[in-house]
Amino acid sequence: MFTWEFATDPYPAYAWLREHAPVHRTKLPSGVEAWLVTRYADAKQALADQRLSKNPAHHDEPAHAKGKTGIPGERKAELMTHLLNIDPPDHTRLRRLVSKAFTPRRVAEFAPRVQELTDDLIDRFAEKGEADLIHEFAFPLPIYAICDLLGVPREDQDDFRDWAGMMIRHGGGPRGGVARSVKKMRGYLADLIHRKREALPAEPGPGEDLISGLIRASDHGEHLTENEAAAMAFILLFAGFETTVNLIGNGTYALLTHPEQRARLQTSLAEGETALLETGVEELLRYDGPVELATWRFATQPLTVGGQDIAPGDPVLVVLAAADRDPARFADPDTLDLSRRDNQHLGYGHGIHYCLGAPLARLEGQTALATLLTRLPDLRLAADPADLRWRGGLIMRGLRTLPVEFTPRQG
Repeated sequence: MFTWEFATDPYPAYAWLREHAPVHRTKLPSGVEAWLVTRYADAKQALADQRLSKNPAHHDEPAHAKGKTGIPGERKAELMTHLLNIDPPDHTRLRRLVSKAFTPRRVAEFAPRVQELTDDLIDRFAEKGEADLIHEFAFPLPIYAICDLLGVPREDQDDFRDWAGMMIRHGGGPRGGVARSVKKMRGYLADLIHRKREALPAEPGPGEDLISGLIRASDHGEHLTENEAAAMAFILLFAGFETTVNLIGNGTYALLTHPEQRARLQTSLAEGETALLETGVEELLRYDGPVELATWRFATQPLTVGGQDIAPGDPVLVVLAAADRDPARFADPDTLDLSRRDNQHLGYGHGIHYCLGAPLARLEGQTALATLLTRLPDLRLAADPADLRWRGGLIMRGLRTLPVEFTPRQG
């Protein structure tokens, strides 16, 4: 496991694990040992089990695992107090403060901006007849969208794009580059929070940005600390862009390598229908989703998952990619079917840590794929699938590049 060959197609290995060792202890490339949970029913149980804490302080080997069980650099940058690292009641309090920014209504209000960003990015390469859809489309779209939501000024957003680009290389950049980018982002967020606090109006205006909302927010009289606000903005950016990069990239790749399904979707879009687009994005999330393994959990007391006893302090990693191909839950799980109805996939997690930004990610994924297929109807791969490379890294699953060709079109 965890070789480049495995990264290209992990699903046969996951099928073997589901059948022979559904809860399996393995040594990860970092040297940390963890339990991998691969069956759907066990995964769903583990994701909702509050005996599995998100707080790394519960790891039984904190010295050994320091810096190896989270985002590189987040500890030194004092960005640990975010939703992926905390449990109730702090998790409940902080999640409630930001959840209003991701309600279906608020996301629907943001839809015209997502469409504007999508069209602008396609305009930049439409006349060339070729593009790398990761670097020219899938990557910048969610970066600019989440920056707009957070309230990062337009003139600073390219800096965020550079820092984020370093963060998703997963070993492909200079040594220590991720930690340095996290540190720069932390310094910028601290300064931005200070500037917004100084200029905050007495009453919120319509569509107030998220950082201003975090500054203003209080919960039973308790205001967010500056560290909490910075950590929250950081994790919303970090978790809110790479997942969508991979959703768009993996989803486009799946459609280009399944021409019958792609043709069905294009026909549906041409007829002005959206039902197949909506079920299709859910199927793409299940079939080859953007998050391969759920983020770290640590047992706080003895428990049993899938018949396997897990000791206090043991790390547990739920393999979403394996659970979502479990034949005990999904009929023909290795088949891409955009009209699949019974599709309660775990691509956005389950339980109290269910992805807060799922409505926004769905909007971005649907908008990006529909616009690509409509504006560039003869879109095709410009490389042999065997030559494409997937990014390294434990949690996320995404392509490094996605070269495509199409008939050049005027913007």
